[in-house]
Amino acid sequence: MAYLKIKRLIDIILSTLGLIILSPVFLVLIIAIKVDSPGPVLFKQKRVGIHKSHFHILKFRTMRIDTPKDTPTHQLENPDQWITKVGKFLRKTSLDELPQIINIFKGEMSIIGPRPALWNQYDLIEERDKYGANDVPVGLTGWAQINGRDELEIDVKAKLDGEYAEKIGFLMDVRCFFGTIFSVLRSDGVVEGGTGVKAKAGQTSQASNSNIDTNNKTEKSKI
Repeated sequence: MAYLKIKRLIDIILSTLGLIILSPVFLVLIIAIKVDSPGPVLFKQKRVGIHKSHFHILKFRTMRIDTPKDTPTHQLENPDQWITKVGKFLRKTSLDELPQIINIFKGEMSIIGPRPALWNQYDLIEERDKYGANDVPVGLTGWAQINGRDELEIDVKAKLDGEYAEKIGFLMDVRCFFGTIFSVLRSDGVVEGGTGVKAKAGQTSQASNSNIDTNNKTEKSKI
């Protein structure tokens, strides 16, 4: 698809600018994380990329270093006990996702696309196969993120990701980009340990006149 080449060029330009412009923000967050709790500033976690390839996603650490590994937040007992004070702020504002600009620069992710699933999140991976959503670049944010984020059930999320894969293009990416900004400002769909209780199977997206990732905020390996 010709647009994917244009999309990659846009990703390179914007990720380069982002790393330069946001460097002061990175510095402040690095200091805050180190002061708040013991452990590394960043963590990496095995995720599923385009064509079900594997890569390590980067995030700012938001949880204690003794948090159970490779387990989605909503499957932990009392998820809040594992999240640090700074981590709660980072999650609410989605600032914990900023290091993924590095993943975007490297070509492992795009700015817009389905949120990368955990390597062992087989139910979501299989559901996405039904809609061709595993065959487009994964992203920092996407269509599903502006249609529910943490509140979406697996089947609904996969269907929304499939809608994105079907309609992928510049205008769709612009819509997702600005939709994400509005969602973050309103903290829409942010539920710590979200279980998908709001969206039910069969529910469609805004594109069907109804209402970036269970964000899977669990740290795997620290760097």
